Amino acid sequence: MTLPLDLKRMSGRIGTGLRRSALSAAVLAAATMAAAPLSAETLTAVKHSALRVLDPIMTTAYMSRNHGYMVFDTLFALDENMEAQPQMVDSWEVSDDGLTYRFTLRDGLMFHDGSPVTGEDVAASIARWGERDGMGQVLMDFVESMGQDGDNVFVMNMKEPFGLVIDSLAKPSSNVPFIMPKSIAETPSTEPIPEQIGSGPFKWVDDEFEPGVKAVYEKFEDYVPRDEEPSWAAGGKVVKVDRVEWVVMPDDQTTLNSITAGEIDYWESPPSDLLPVLEANPDVEVRNLNALGYQTIIRPNALNAPMDDPRIRKAAIASIYQKDVLDAMIGNPDLYNICGAMFICDTPLATDVGSETLTEGNGQDLARELLEEAGYDGTPIMIMHPTDVGTLRTQPVVVAQAMRDVGFEVDLRAMDWQTLVGRRASQEPVDEGGWHMFATNWVGADVFNPLVNNMVNGKGPDGGWFGWPEVPELEELRMAYATAGSLEEQQEYAAKIQEVAYEEGVYAPIGEYIVPSAWTSNLDGVLDGPAPFFWNISKN
Repeated sequence: MTLPLDLKRMSGRIGTGLRRSALSAAVLAAATMAAAPLSAETLTAVKHSALRVLDPIMTTAYMSRNHGYMVFDTLFALDENMEAQPQMVDSWEVSDDGLTYRFTLRDGLMFHDGSPVTGEDVAASIARWGERDGMGQVLMDFVESMGQDGDNVFVMNMKEPFGLVIDSLAKPSSNVPFIMPKSIAETPSTEPIPEQIGSGPFKWVDDEFEPGVKAVYEKFEDYVPRDEEPSWAAGGKVVKVDRVEWVVMPDDQTTLNSITAGEIDYWESPPSDLLPVLEANPDVEVRNLNALGYQTIIRPNALNAPMDDPRIRKAAIASIYQKDVLDAMIGNPDLYNICGAMFICDTPLATDVGSETLTEGNGQDLARELLEEAGYDGTPIMIMHPTDVGTLRTQPVVVAQAMRDVGFEVDLRAMDWQTLVGRRASQEPVDEGGWHMFATNWVGADVFNPLVNNMVNGKGPDGGWFGWPEVPELEELRMAYATAGSLEEQQEYAAKIQEVAYEEGVYAPIGEYIVPSAWTSNLDGVLDGPAPFFWNISKN
């Protein structure tokens, strides 16, 4: 079942504003000089990071997810009420015994290479996604077989009834069950896909891709949108511009100057200290598009000593006070929330069990006791520190100091975010390319229940998420949650999962916050959602 959520929480307009100022546009000019014909209408956006990993199934990185929404489409999608709606599916039926699902695809679905979308493509895509994604893995535990019955019918046969089939196929964020051609979806899930061919509303422009500089998408003229009004990731994906260009501007002041001068159209995640400047400009709109906000987290690596000892992981978590992290990262208390709920505060599964040291800041003595009990020998803890993403560069610094204060030796290792994304996949020792800890952020839709929340996956190095804690009890509890017959049962299992996850030190939510986006007032149709969507936007 889909849990009801208060979607007005942490949402709403932040304001508009800022006087135009002088533009330093050298970066923008270099990034766009060899682009589209002058007649093409182009929407130019600065995203939260550069795009380098183009496979949205192989990684949970949000830039790869965002890229996936441009190029690929999904069977189902969540609307603004968090209800699953058909997307590529025209109709579906479930057998009386709940063991057979038949999905009939919409007419006119076509990949960018001109080939039609078939049930075989869907089966191969769902199978690949199901190897990597936490919720997909649970779904695959219930699946007996998948295939097609006629070109446009996808069939899923279950071992036993499972009430979350549609919710799984409508998963809105990392990893999203995007549909690819069978020939591409058969790529091993541990290897990047060789081509960017989807059936989504935009086509990938490979010859204009400059990793770390620019990514370009063109309108897919043969895309057939649904008739419904767009709502979150659901409804009609009507593209109203010819091109979308994502350009990289690592300097916030340059980006500020560029958007106020109208030389870029959209800024995904301006830093909080610049919001008042943006709010003052009548030619710029600033608004939070993600009602559930973000959860920022710290993740230990359970494979590398001394973090392979749960007591060491718990000591690191006990040293952290969320308010210190959020004050340094966000600053404005109106934009953040101190919350120890792993499944997001103010939702049906929210509980504070196990989170007291994080929210009250009183865990330093406990941390020292745990270090002594575990016999910590002073091994430096290597924390990966991305310096090029505004919403990720502060947490490691604050966490490193908190850990030093209770007796840890810390090696804070600077790198860019894309290097971190690559390195966090390594299960090797630190001196061979591995790591001990890193921080990242999740949209609320990625963590609001135990199936989508990758950090409470206890599968270990074979099937777990980066950090790979092996906790069989967590897997038993997640399966019990998946088969629970009521919300009350789900709440009981979710609370127990959080209790065990804190006890094992698998991860720490270190605060919730919102990041308003900004765009020029000549844009209409910017959609709310857990990811930035570029269909439905027109330029006046």
